[in-house]
Formats: sequence, structure tokens, C-alpha cells
Amino acid sequence: MDKRIINPWKWQDERSYAQAIEVKRAESTLYCSGQTAVNADGQSSTGDMRDQLTEAIQNLEQVIDEAGFECKNIVRLNVFTTSSDELFSCFDIFQDWVTKHDIKQASTLLEVKGLFETLKVELEATVVK
Repeated sequence: MDKRIINPWKWQDERSYAQAIEVKRAESTLYCSGQTAVNADGQSSTGDMRDQLTEAIQNLEQVIDEAGFECKNIVRLNVFTTSSDELFSCFDIFQDWVTKHDIKQASTLLEVKGLFETLKVELEATVVK
């Protein structure tokens, strides 16, 4: 698989995403449902944004790992949140995770009126290999 990052500018680098990703000769593509802070028993978290973001990332990693893919090959990552302000107050967690896995992804961040039950953040990914 070949990936090419398209960034006509530099400003997006501080925000941990790319303007576009071209993928050629992919062996397989994994489309992940939105992952949230729901535990193994199906209970939605009542924690704060920091805790929920951490758990959503862990759940996304688990889905990707169990499918036999790698986080470094996430090419699209959409973020849905009930509060952009709350999310940006703990955005270091997201940026550290992206850096740790050397993820280069196209992203969209949307603030939504609500998510399921008590959830505050949802991560929807596309991964290739």
C-alpha cells in the first residue's frame, strides 16, 4: 500500500491532521463504526471529556487491532463531540495518540447536539493496509 499526504499549507500540522490522503494499491480497507466511551459490558461512560476521549481512543485501538490493522494506517478520522470547547481543553490526549502512532489522517470535527446516552465524543475511522 502506498499513502501520499497532500498538505498545500502548514497550519494543519499543529492541529494533527492532513488536508487529504491518497491511497494506492491498498490490500484491504476497514471502516470502523464510531467508537465511544462504552465499556465491555455496554455501559456508557458518565465521565468527563478527558476520560471519555481516552476510553474512545482505547476502544478504537481495540477494534483496529482485532481486525488485524494498525493505527498508523488510519487515513480518515471523523470526530463528533457535544462540546468543542471541552474537547479542545483535553486535545493533547488526541494529539499525543496521533503522534505516538504516526497517524496522518484526513479529519472532520463536528459539534453535535447530542450523542447516545451520556456520551460526549465519538471517533469514526477508516483504516487501510
